[in-house]
Amino acid sequence: MKTMKIALVAAAATVALSGAAMAQELKLSPNIAFTSDYVFRGISQTQEDPAIQGGLDLTYGTFYAGVWGSNVDFGVKDPDLEVDIYAGVKPTLGDTSFDFGVLYYGYRKDKNGAPGANSYTELKAAASHTFGPATLGAAVYYSPEWPGKGGDATYVEGNAALPLTKRFTVSGAVGHQEIENYTSYNTWNVGVGYLVGENLTVDVRYHDTDEHGLGKIYDSRVAVSLKAAF
Repeated sequence: MKTMKIALVAAAATVALSGAAMAQELKLSPNIAFTSDYVFRGISQTQEDPAIQGGLDLTYGTFYAGVWGSNVDFGVKDPDLEVDIYAGVKPTLGDTSFDFGVLYYGYRKDKNGAPGANSYTELKAAASHTFGPATLGAAVYYSPEWPGKGGDATYVEGNAALPLTKRFTVSGAVGHQEIENYTSYNTWNVGVGYLVGENLTVDVRYHDTDEHGLGKIYDSRVAVSLKAAF
């Protein structure tokens, strides 16, 4: 089953790649952000404390690659820094955009000092379609080995965004995280983004899960983020 899932994602990426038109322009885009709480799929990654984040994206036609980092706090002797590396292709077909990629989530000072205890890889397949001003999307992420010997894991998400004005956009998502050897859960978020300037955005977002019994990092929360992208 694992091999089949990987093969399907790889095949989709290959098809998209073969049909992609290359624009001969290499572009580097840095970004930096501050958030009151780093929330990933409904779960606080910083024990509800703030985080400073930043990344660098490279694009060439439909191809993209990048690196992104943030401070994290998973507990005593656990990682204090997350560094993600990713790459993929984003072809379009009419008003529909696709995203086929691979992501590696890496951590400094991994669990009990053992490299790789929390680090893992995911494959991604996503699509979004515009309906007038609105955008609706869906995404699937698959990992052949979740951290802590969790087995294979799949995250499925539906999302939407609607600009209210030239500066205000409301957006949200509903997702389900399925982990072979751990508790699976549902998560959702909704928020409003405000374009302060050409490169600066403020986002206020409510996050929640249906597994509050697993600890406070699964509880409902509101996170405020300020991001500058260039």
